[in-house]
Amino acid sequence: MRVVKTADITEAVRRLCIEANLSLSDDVRAAVKAVKEGSTGAARAAMEDVEANMKAAADNKLPVCQDTGMAVCFIKQGCGVSFDGNLEDAVNEGVRRGYKEGYLRKSVVKDPLFRENTGDNTPAVIHIEPASGDVFEITVAPKGFGSENMSAIKMFNPTASEDDVVAFVKETVSKAGSKPCPPLIIGVGVGGTFEKAALLAKKALLLPCGGENPDPRYAALEKKMKEAVNATGIGPMGYGGGDTCMSVRVLSYPTHIAGLPVAVNISCHVTRHKTAVL
Repeated sequence: MRVVKTADITEAVRRLCIEANLSLSDDVRAAVKAVKEGSTGAARAAMEDVEANMKAAADNKLPVCQDTGMAVCFIKQGCGVSFDGNLEDAVNEGVRRGYKEGYLRKSVVKDPLFRENTGDNTPAVIHIEPASGDVFEITVAPKGFGSENMSAIKMFNPTASEDDVVAFVKETVSKAGSKPCPPLIIGVGVGGTFEKAALLAKKALLLPCGGENPDPRYAALEKKMKEAVNATGIGPMGYGGGDTCMSVRVLSYPTHIAGLPVAVNISCHVTRHKTAVL
């Protein structure tokens, strides 16, 4: 049994919170550039500003977006791993330190109805996935709510077609309009139960931007969804004149014979996540 020190987990989360908020991954930056090159008029000017903002954030070590998000942490824990303390406490202490030391905006309220700010951006949302061996991997994905608020879930009848699902994704984006700061990265979860579909959609945002599903059927579905979203004409920052969406990624899971849950998790062009292996 390998023992992972909670102090190391705290330090990793602290570092990841800061790094994720200061710079975007190479695949997202490349996708932003591709949208800019294909845009015209006000949309191109908006994308030039987006690129300038990303460069300024990296150069000056400042957050790439003023909404530094709620910290969502995905942990892959092998069955051969234990800890010398409480895992949840270690993660939250890392978030606390990261948001304080990185001068990141604290946006979490203690209660969803009574709205008192916790003052340190805790607690994080933590998802733990069991794995074999002694692997311990943690991904921090700060999620802003300008885009999170535009997400949706629908419990389809099992008779629904692929086109019905594509239409739901397109409808969700159409209703959102410019609010989630397009161009977007969209995660879609298909199957499981109500909550599993939503988790799949969130995890899909961690997949490489512009990548392709290994299942050719779902790869074709991702392409169809992206084309449908771009056909809305919303465009970068709502100006038209370019792509509304940079990437659509789909994750699926077995489901009940009586259901077909579909969740759409919308993310803006500032789709952030950083990973550490301990």
